Amino acid sequence: MADSKRAWSHPLVDIPYTEAQRDELARLERDIRVQLAEKPKRLAHSLSVARCAEWMASIYGADPFEARCSGILHDWCKAWTNDRQIDEAAALGIEMGAPLEKVQPLLHGIIAAKILPERYPELPGSVWQAISRHTTGAADMSALDMVLFVADGIEPLRKPSPGIEEVRAMAGSSPLDEVFKTSFADGIVYVIETRRYLYEGTIDIYNALIEKETA
Repeated sequence: MADSKRAWSHPLVDIPYTEAQRDELARLERDIRVQLAEKPKRLAHSLSVARCAEWMASIYGADPFEARCSGILHDWCKAWTNDRQIDEAAALGIEMGAPLEKVQPLLHGIIAAKILPERYPELPGSVWQAISRHTTGAADMSALDMVLFVADGIEPLRKPSPGIEEVRAMAGSSPLDEVFKTSFADGIVYVIETRRYLYEGTIDIYNALIEKETA
């Protein structure tokens, strides 16, 4: 029997990009197709995150061009093995306050934000901050940071879960900081339910967000 549930999707937006911006987006998409050629699902996810982030940015006052660039590039290092990510993080001097092996799933965005500016010097620092924070979050997230974080979790190719469906229902209608906090909390629940290592920095960020609410 066919599933009666309709797949979630967000509206498509027509952003009046400049010719230079369109050329840049085309270049980034060509590059990510090469980078993730051996990971077609990851490639599809990246392009879907880019469009979802672009849509959210158009609603919440972030820059749609920066949002789409961030989405295209956010999983650049997912082409690498886990061991390579750990080795690269160590070589770059990335400190997480925990053994890198335990926080390996969080490393790819931080690594990408450190290595890609040399390849794409034309992109602003806001793009690299958003990419760096899309796995860990932060207590002082910018609008672009929150847009990418949320889009990564709810893009249409993601398999639905109660938490994801809740965030999808909020996106575009609820305030962005509320959408982000709900997505962030859902991520913590997922880590606990799947018995994964919970990064101590996540607890600090969560507590800081709660203190802001009650201040």
